[in-house]
Amino acid sequence: MNPVAQFPYVYFLGIGGIGMSALARWFRANGHHVWGYDKTRTPLTEALSQEGILIHYDDAPEHLPAEVRDNKDQTLVVLTPAIPKDHQEWAWLRENGYDIRKRSQVLGLLTAGRRTVAVAGTHGKTTTSSMVAHLLHHAGLPAGAFLGGISVNLGSNLLLPPSAEQLATDNPGLTTAEVPIVVEADEYDRSFLTLHPDVAIVTSTDADHLDIYGDKDALVQSFRDFARQIKPGGTLLLNHTADASVAAAVPPGVRVLRYGLSTEQGPDLHTADVHAHGHTFRFELVAPGLENAHVPGLELPVPGFHNVENMLAAAAAAHLVGLSWEKLPEAVAAYRGVNRRFEFVVTQGEKRAYLDDYAHHPREIEAFLRSVRALYPGKKLRVIFQPHLFSRTRDFAEGFAQSLSLADEVILLPIYPARELPMEGVTSEIIFDKLTSPRKALLSKEQAIQAERYADDEFEVIATVGAGDIDQLVPELKKILRNKWYGAEA
Repeated sequence: MNPVAQFPYVYFLGIGGIGMSALARWFRANGHHVWGYDKTRTPLTEALSQEGILIHYDDAPEHLPAEVRDNKDQTLVVLTPAIPKDHQEWAWLRENGYDIRKRSQVLGLLTAGRRTVAVAGTHGKTTTSSMVAHLLHHAGLPAGAFLGGISVNLGSNLLLPPSAEQLATDNPGLTTAEVPIVVEADEYDRSFLTLHPDVAIVTSTDADHLDIYGDKDALVQSFRDFARQIKPGGTLLLNHTADASVAAAVPPGVRVLRYGLSTEQGPDLHTADVHAHGHTFRFELVAPGLENAHVPGLELPVPGFHNVENMLAAAAAAHLVGLSWEKLPEAVAAYRGVNRRFEFVVTQGEKRAYLDDYAHHPREIEAFLRSVRALYPGKKLRVIFQPHLFSRTRDFAEGFAQSLSLADEVILLPIYPARELPMEGVTSEIIFDKLTSPRKALLSKEQAIQAERYADDEFEVIATVGAGDIDQLVPELKKILRNKWYGAEA
């Protein structure tokens, strides 16, 4: 049954967000009339428009659709935390008594009473949740997913679960409540506390979102609160880097499996014989905590030891909701990643590469750059980085500088503000001053494009990194580097 059937009209404030757009697609696919506002036109909003969702870009109540204005009691308004408090449309909808719910609240509604796999963590959750969804889908198991990125395999951030009618035809005897739904459980603003999963993964509990939490202890407490919401008989998969107190918070009867690359890191779930072979990582899954399973011959075509860890957790979660170990090797080998997660944009054999990555926390950047260094030993590396949020830049300037200094040259762009107003004294320069790379520069996006256009070929590996709108540079940089490396005919 559709849990929001009483709302034939749905209006999204911030429809272009990656999580919001997945919800918008779900509502439209389930017969609702959907509209939205966003501040900026992007490829994602253009895709939604092509799918039949009307979007406008001016904050003006008069632009609200007539159906929304005339049917208050039948309209659900979905709100992203990125909408500023002085937003005029939001104010008008509040003043007129509309049912306004956060994205996380709606996600909680849609997963209530469903078999849920929730992937949480200050980094790694988008990749890991996409892995779980892919493994289930590739194996032909009925499943749904709301993802925080565009899965290359699925071509979307949404995997629609089968309807009751589809189940009756294809999987008789299986109810919609038994079909697993994979969700990215976002810790920002404690959003993930709307979820009650059967299987939970916590990939990391590193300090982040200190504008919301104040300090790391408060952040870790929210992960403990999340762990307390795992359903009786459920399972928590906990990364070895996560705070150990999260394991102690689970309700009685909930199993905890700790995972990592080695036996010491992951006594319940770990790898054996893990090694890189080109861009592919080969390993064996060893799970003393899961039927003492041993699955050899796994080949993950997405580089990075952190992604091997992510796949370990994803494989265990998928197994817990129905994936057989026998089908795992083929499904792992077919995984192609998430857009902007260790994405190879242009390569020239083993000589040169342009990569793009969403990393926006010092730990993520370090993991990404160390993996790039391992793939291209001895190559000169240039990184173009766009800091995300003034508060995060202020809180982690030292960490950003330390991780970025793994590159031979760092180009820093201005801070992407997202939901925040500028903070006095907080600019990209506070990272710049602490960088120890041999070469560094502070440039605008336009200047960065021009610099790459006229740069010599001294740098064999180029990477764009960040979670703001740095992805807008990718098409032009791709064109420039393809022309340099392959000639104008490319």
